[in-house]
Amino acid sequence: MNVTIPDSIKFLHEAEMGLGAWAWGDRTFWNYGRDYGEEEIAAAFRVSLEAGVTLVDTAEIYGNGRSERYLGKFIRETGKPVLVATKFLPFPWRLTKHSVVRALRHSLERLGLDKVDLYQIHWPSPFVAVETHVEGLALAVQAGLTRAVGVSNYNKQQMQEAYSTLAKYDIPLASNQVEYHLLDRRVEKNGLLERCQELGVRLIAYSPLAKGMLTGKYGPENPPPGLRAGEYGRVLKDLPPLLALMTEIGQEHGGKTPAQVALNWTICKGTLPIPGAKNAAQAAQNAGALGWRLTPEQIRALDEASDKIMK
Repeated sequence: MNVTIPDSIKFLHEAEMGLGAWAWGDRTFWNYGRDYGEEEIAAAFRVSLEAGVTLVDTAEIYGNGRSERYLGKFIRETGKPVLVATKFLPFPWRLTKHSVVRALRHSLERLGLDKVDLYQIHWPSPFVAVETHVEGLALAVQAGLTRAVGVSNYNKQQMQEAYSTLAKYDIPLASNQVEYHLLDRRVEKNGLLERCQELGVRLIAYSPLAKGMLTGKYGPENPPPGLRAGEYGRVLKDLPPLLALMTEIGQEHGGKTPAQVALNWTICKGTLPIPGAKNAAQAAQNAGALGWRLTPEQIRALDEASDKIMK
């Protein structure tokens, strides 16, 4: 199906990869301040921009606002054009459409910007109808505070409601940001990815490296630290065959790493991955996923290996 993409959201469909800023300032999950700090994430930002990765995704909740503040500071220091995406968290007390606009104004203060390129609702609220917060997104566009609007972690029905609500204001739903990688293909299996493509909604894939599980760094004998050990503990013993295949496929493309193969796989699936980077080396690693493509046969082989783990 050929879908006409409105000019206001073409920048999202033209981007191959973005940079996720969840770890910037986050001490709870990513242990910011231990083995990396401001100097390292500033280097990750610079290396990403130099590689042509100019879309940075953050959120008001990341590092309790530190991620947005760092991003704004880095943008001012480099003076280069950057596409900024941030997110509204539907706290239980945020019950009206106007709460969305107020939250965006606070994000803009932290970022030091007059407007962002993409503003997203981070999660659907269990307390508020989809339509209410999405109408807040429409107000944000009308106020000139954001160029485009999207959602995150919305299922097919919720996304359709958001799409239809915005259509009343003649505003396109630009994106749906969801977890997607070789260890979590739910959006591919349940039809959400296909529906996004039918509607012209860009599926933004967060945690495309499965929080480091697809880099080759972790395995049964070397589990990840902290909360990730619990999240991925059950699949660690099944990871080696998939990682071996990724390594083999990477060699067929001139020595690409498992991480680069994993990211390229998400790109080949028609999504926009936003891997995180805590330092320059990780940013350079991510950028190595660009400029080449897996073959259809390699994609099928990776799908089959993934299915064996996630069965």
